[in-house]
Amino acid sequence: MENFTPVSAFSGGLLIGLAATLLLLCNGRIAGISGIMGGLINATRAELFWRIAFLAGIVLGAFLFNQLRPDFNQPRENFPIWLLACGGFLVGFGTRMGNGCTSGHAVCGIARFSVRSMAATITFMVSGFLTVYLIRHVLQWVAT
Repeated sequence: MENFTPVSAFSGGLLIGLAATLLLLCNGRIAGISGIMGGLINATRAELFWRIAFLAGIVLGAFLFNQLRPDFNQPRENFPIWLLACGGFLVGFGTRMGNGCTSGHAVCGIARFSVRSMAATITFMVSGFLTVYLIRHVLQWVAT
């Protein structure tokens, strides 16, 4: 908890919740990022616009925040690129296997009291805790 910043954490959570709520109210869609991105493949013309706009908003928001607070986001140090790529692949694989990602299950699914989303979120969290523990304490040699 040495780098915890409550104001930015609260602000980020508020913006994520607002975006998920607006997407549900305006489009009747769940803000599951992996589903939105995966749906680009077979999207109709009308579907394509909102999907691209939502994903572009995520990228633009991150870019703007980085411009306003360049000191906030430090790049990951002492991790080989292959390890980060493996992690990204495993996250993508997990979202397909879990039929959704943390935004769809944790943010939207739990808010709808979905038991499946609660189970998926618990699985995501436990997997994340175990991964951090293994990488930082058991496999320290990998990160050097």
